[in-house]
Amino acid sequence: MVSGRSLRACRICVVGAGPSGLVAARELRKEGHAVVVLEQKGDVGGQWLYDGKVAGEDPLGRAAPPRVHSSVYASLRVLEPRETIGFTDFPFLVRKDRDGRRFPGHREIFLYLLDFCERFQLRETVRFNTRVSYVGMAAGDGDCDGGGALKWVVKSKEEGSEKETEEVFDAVVIATGHYSQPRLPTIRGMEVWKRTQLHSHVYRVPDPFRDQVVVLLGVSYSGRDIAIELLDIAKEVHLSAKSLSVSPALSKLLAAHPNLHLHPQVESLGEGGKVEFKDGGWVAADAVIYCTGYSYSLPFLDGGGFVGVEGDGDRVGPLFEHTFPPSLAPSLSFVGIPRKVIGFPFFEAQARWIAQVLSGRRNLPSPEEMMRSAEEFYQSLREAGVPDRWTHDIADFEYCDRYGDYCEFPRLEEWRKELVLNAHMNANADLEGYREASPDEELLQEAYRSPHFTQFIHEATP
Repeated sequence: MVSGRSLRACRICVVGAGPSGLVAARELRKEGHAVVVLEQKGDVGGQWLYDGKVAGEDPLGRAAPPRVHSSVYASLRVLEPRETIGFTDFPFLVRKDRDGRRFPGHREIFLYLLDFCERFQLRETVRFNTRVSYVGMAAGDGDCDGGGALKWVVKSKEEGSEKETEEVFDAVVIATGHYSQPRLPTIRGMEVWKRTQLHSHVYRVPDPFRDQVVVLLGVSYSGRDIAIELLDIAKEVHLSAKSLSVSPALSKLLAAHPNLHLHPQVESLGEGGKVEFKDGGWVAADAVIYCTGYSYSLPFLDGGGFVGVEGDGDRVGPLFEHTFPPSLAPSLSFVGIPRKVIGFPFFEAQARWIAQVLSGRRNLPSPEEMMRSAEEFYQSLREAGVPDRWTHDIADFEYCDRYGDYCEFPRLEEWRKELVLNAHMNANADLEGYREASPDEELLQEAYRSPHFTQFIHEATP
């Protein structure tokens, strides 16, 4: 709903300078707000700021918050072609002397974010090496929350300083990501198993596993990537999956590599490196790597009982459209909670909606209506048997398009959707080679003829 009121400018804190935090800062400034971004690391990028110094980190990642934020391993490449990834007004072009592959490595994403910062002069908004320790409500004057009273206290500390800074903001946007707090299974013997155990959060390179027998729990993206990387290094690689009904790509991979094996879930860990599976089979392993995903974690947030991390890190809620906690909206909001979306454009839509609501350009439904919507959504998931931990897994282009209607955000182009779907279809056919194939020439030509690219194409490498 479009508001007819005069626009207002707020002083807003954005927590995190990854992709979602950066685009939030950009959209908030476009609406005339004053923005301060607090970032715990020494540069922008969030997950895409590669950190190879994981020595000293808890290998199972049980600490919250983890010392190392990024879960990116050295060889990681994107899952979808570069043409689909960029923000709507800043395409992810091939640039001179850079990684020009259609599925580039993680550093190319980081450099793209640096380019984005430079284009929109965002670095001036960021305080680096500043960790947020507390975000909570405070009474105060002001009307940036649309109600006139609610403000937010933010406490932070600069690295190397003993002094804690306390500030009051009209609104807070939390953009801390969701790939930093490891999710671990509960396995008998896990606490006393004496050989190497780590979560994929701290996996960086394959070398430490040379000539070893390695068991990987989980066959999603990181599990498959790491398994493929270990095949030429490790003596044996054993994959443990919830289901032995596998994709054609995994079947092909198993057939091509005699040292790769598939098992059901792990039942227990025992003496002598024994890893026993639920079917009674077992192997003597040197290492176990848990590729079991991530939990949501917001240890600094005091939501006053109105919003928080629910379950065992399963979801953040209650949230209206994965963005606004009904009782605290719009002065508290979240960007970057959803998964299984084309991330950068979706987070851009979230940020634009938040910025426009805070300025008064758009109105939200009443708190009661937002809460009812959230509860109905959660109930629909329960009735469909969807676990809470999948609450924020979208995997629905139609929903992404409907979401953009809140702030007149452009619909995803058909070429973008088809390129993403083709990439996942090709990955399900050939895990090892799909990133090198280029079967989408007609779609690529359509993409590069679109307004998304034509106004910037002169910046691309010939």
